Amino acid sequence: MSSKKSTPASKTSLENAEHGFVATEVLRDSLQLVLVNMLDLQLVGKQIHWNVVGPNFRDLHLNIDEVVAIARRGSDEIAERMRALHATPDGLASTIAKYTRIEQPVNTEVLTTDGVDIMVKAVQATVDVMRQVHDPVDEDDPTTADILHQYIAELEQQAWFLSAETRRP
Repeated sequence: MSSKKSTPASKTSLENAEHGFVATEVLRDSLQLVLVNMLDLQLVGKQIHWNVVGPNFRDLHLNIDEVVAIARRGSDEIAERMRALHATPDGLASTIAKYTRIEQPVNTEVLTTDGVDIMVKAVQATVDVMRQVHDPVDEDDPTTADILHQYIAELEQQAWFLSAETRRP
Protein backbone atom coordinates (compact mmCIF):
# COMPACT_ATOMS: atom_id res chain seq x y z
CA MET A 1 0.00 0.00 0.00
CA SER A 2 1.32 3.37 -0.96
CA SER A 3 2.23 5.85 1.76
CA LYS A 4 1.18 8.66 -0.57
CA LYS A 5 -2.06 10.07 0.76
CA SER A 6 -4.58 11.42 -1.71
CA THR A 7 -7.29 13.87 -0.94
CA PRO A 8 -10.91 13.05 -1.75
CA ALA A 9 -10.87 15.59 -4.59
CA SER A 10 -7.95 13.81 -6.26
CA LYS A 11 -9.56 10.33 -6.26
CA THR A 12 -11.05 9.15 -9.50
CA SER A 13 -14.29 7.23 -9.67
CA LEU A 14 -12.26 4.26 -10.90
CA GLU A 15 -10.15 4.28 -7.75
CA ASN A 16 -13.26 4.47 -5.60
CA ALA A 17 -14.80 1.56 -7.48
CA GLU A 18 -11.75 -0.56 -6.68
CA HIS A 19 -12.02 -0.05 -2.94
CA GLY A 20 -14.35 -1.83 -0.63
CA PHE A 21 -15.09 -5.28 0.67
CA VAL A 22 -13.13 -8.15 -0.85
CA ALA A 23 -14.53 -11.67 -0.67
CA THR A 24 -12.76 -14.10 1.59
CA GLU A 25 -11.74 -17.44 0.10
CA VAL A 26 -14.68 -19.11 1.86
CA LEU A 27 -17.13 -16.54 0.50
CA ARG A 28 -15.68 -16.75 -3.01
CA ASP A 29 -15.73 -20.57 -3.07
CA SER A 30 -19.24 -20.69 -1.61
CA LEU A 31 -20.60 -18.33 -4.23
CA GLN A 32 -18.81 -20.24 -6.96
CA LEU A 33 -20.53 -23.45 -5.85
CA VAL A 34 -23.90 -21.71 -5.83
CA LEU A 35 -23.19 -20.27 -9.28
CA VAL A 36 -22.30 -23.70 -10.72
CA ASN A 37 -25.52 -25.23 -9.45
CA MET A 38 -27.69 -22.31 -10.57
CA LEU A 39 -26.18 -22.57 -14.05
CA ASP A 40 -26.71 -26.32 -14.13
CA LEU A 41 -30.29 -25.93 -12.90
CA GLN A 42 -30.92 -23.82 -16.00
CA LEU A 43 -29.38 -26.48 -18.25
CA VAL A 44 -31.21 -29.40 -16.66
CA GLY A 45 -34.43 -27.39 -16.69
CA LYS A 46 -34.17 -26.66 -20.40
CA GLN A 47 -33.26 -30.30 -21.13
CA ILE A 48 -36.44 -31.48 -19.42
CA HIS A 49 -38.49 -28.55 -20.83
CA TRP A 50 -37.59 -29.56 -24.39
CA ASN A 51 -38.14 -33.29 -23.92
CA VAL A 52 -41.08 -33.64 -21.54
CA VAL A 53 -44.19 -35.39 -22.89
CA GLY A 54 -47.41 -36.73 -21.47
CA PRO A 55 -50.31 -35.68 -19.26
CA ASN A 56 -50.34 -32.05 -18.17
CA PHE A 57 -47.52 -31.31 -20.60
CA ARG A 58 -48.24 -27.63 -21.13
CA ASP A 59 -48.48 -26.67 -17.46
CA LEU A 60 -45.26 -28.50 -16.63
CA HIS A 61 -43.51 -27.13 -19.72
CA LEU A 62 -44.35 -23.58 -18.58
CA ASN A 63 -43.55 -24.21 -14.91
CA ILE A 64 -40.11 -25.52 -15.80
CA ASP A 65 -39.46 -22.29 -17.68
CA GLU A 66 -40.30 -20.39 -14.48
CA VAL A 67 -37.60 -22.39 -12.66
CA VAL A 68 -35.14 -21.72 -15.48
CA ALA A 69 -35.90 -17.98 -15.32
CA ILE A 70 -35.25 -17.91 -11.56
CA ALA A 71 -31.99 -19.85 -12.01
CA ARG A 72 -30.91 -17.57 -14.86
CA ARG A 73 -31.61 -14.43 -12.82
CA GLY A 74 -29.97 -15.99 -9.78
CA SER A 75 -26.83 -17.07 -11.59
CA ASP A 76 -26.40 -13.60 -13.01
CA GLU A 77 -26.95 -11.97 -9.63
CA ILE A 78 -24.50 -14.33 -7.92
CA ALA A 79 -21.85 -13.83 -10.62
CA GLU A 80 -22.25 -10.06 -10.48
CA ARG A 81 -22.07 -10.15 -6.68
CA MET A 82 -18.82 -12.10 -6.99
CA ARG A 83 -17.43 -9.40 -9.29
CA ALA A 84 -18.54 -6.68 -6.87
CA LEU A 85 -16.55 -8.52 -4.18
CA HIS A 86 -13.48 -8.78 -6.44
CA ALA A 87 -13.90 -12.50 -7.17
CA THR A 88 -13.96 -14.01 -10.65
CA PRO A 89 -16.95 -16.24 -11.44
CA ASP A 90 -16.36 -19.36 -13.53
CA GLY A 91 -19.35 -20.45 -15.58
CA LEU A 92 -17.49 -22.65 -18.05
CA ALA A 93 -19.20 -25.90 -19.05
CA SER A 94 -16.24 -27.93 -17.77
CA THR A 95 -16.50 -26.27 -14.36
CA ILE A 96 -20.23 -26.88 -14.19
CA ALA A 97 -19.77 -30.55 -15.15
CA LYS A 98 -17.05 -31.02 -12.54
CA TYR A 99 -18.72 -29.37 -9.56
CA THR A 100 -22.49 -29.62 -9.99
CA ARG A 101 -24.46 -31.41 -7.30
CA ILE A 102 -27.41 -31.92 -9.64
CA GLU A 103 -28.07 -35.42 -10.94
CA GLN A 104 -27.97 -35.35 -14.73
CA PRO A 105 -31.10 -36.44 -16.61
CA VAL A 106 -31.26 -38.83 -19.53
CA ASN A 107 -31.08 -37.51 -23.07
CA THR A 108 -34.46 -38.87 -24.19
CA GLU A 109 -38.11 -37.95 -23.99
CA VAL A 110 -39.28 -37.76 -20.39
CA LEU A 111 -42.77 -38.56 -19.12
CA THR A 112 -44.25 -35.58 -17.28
CA THR A 113 -44.37 -37.40 -13.92
CA ASP A 114 -40.68 -38.32 -14.27
CA GLY A 115 -39.93 -34.76 -15.36
CA VAL A 116 -41.52 -33.49 -12.16
CA ASP A 117 -39.32 -35.80 -10.10
CA ILE A 118 -36.16 -34.80 -11.99
CA MET A 119 -36.91 -31.10 -11.62
CA VAL A 120 -37.82 -31.31 -7.94
CA LYS A 121 -34.55 -33.15 -7.24
CA ALA A 122 -32.58 -30.57 -9.27
CA VAL A 123 -34.20 -27.66 -7.45
CA GLN A 124 -33.67 -29.32 -4.08
CA ALA A 125 -30.00 -30.02 -4.88
CA THR A 126 -29.51 -26.34 -5.73
CA VAL A 127 -31.28 -25.21 -2.56
CA ASP A 128 -29.25 -27.72 -0.53
CA VAL A 129 -26.05 -26.06 -1.78
CA MET A 130 -27.33 -22.63 -0.79
CA ARG A 131 -28.36 -23.88 2.64
CA GLN A 132 -25.00 -25.62 3.07
CA VAL A 133 -23.00 -22.46 2.36
CA HIS A 134 -25.44 -20.05 4.01
CA ASP A 135 -23.91 -19.83 7.50
CA PRO A 136 -20.30 -19.31 6.36
CA VAL A 137 -21.53 -16.76 3.80
CA ASP A 138 -23.62 -14.98 6.44
CA GLU A 139 -20.63 -14.86 8.77
CA ASP A 140 -18.46 -13.24 6.09
CA ASP A 141 -21.08 -11.07 4.39
CA PRO A 142 -24.71 -10.77 5.56
CA THR A 143 -25.56 -8.79 2.43
CA THR A 144 -24.70 -11.76 0.24
CA ALA A 145 -26.60 -14.08 2.59
CA ASP A 146 -29.69 -11.94 1.91
CA ILE A 147 -29.34 -12.78 -1.80
CA LEU A 148 -29.25 -16.47 -0.92
CA HIS A 149 -32.41 -16.08 1.20
CA GLN A 150 -34.29 -14.70 -1.79
CA TYR A 151 -33.36 -17.60 -4.07
CA ILE A 152 -33.89 -20.27 -1.43
CA ALA A 153 -37.44 -19.00 -0.93
CA GLU A 154 -38.20 -18.73 -4.65
CA LEU A 155 -36.80 -22.15 -5.51
CA GLU A 156 -38.47 -23.88 -2.56
CA GLN A 157 -41.76 -22.42 -3.75
CA GLN A 158 -41.09 -23.81 -7.23
CA ALA A 159 -40.28 -27.26 -5.78
CA TRP A 160 -43.66 -27.15 -4.04
CA PHE A 161 -45.44 -26.08 -7.26
CA LEU A 162 -43.75 -28.84 -9.23
CA SER A 163 -44.25 -31.59 -6.66
CA ALA A 164 -47.96 -30.71 -6.36
CA GLU A 165 -48.33 -31.96 -9.96
CA THR A 166 -47.92 -35.57 -8.85
CA ARG A 167 -49.12 -35.49 -5.22
CA ARG A 168 -52.30 -37.20 -4.14
CA PRO A 169 -54.28 -36.00 -1.09
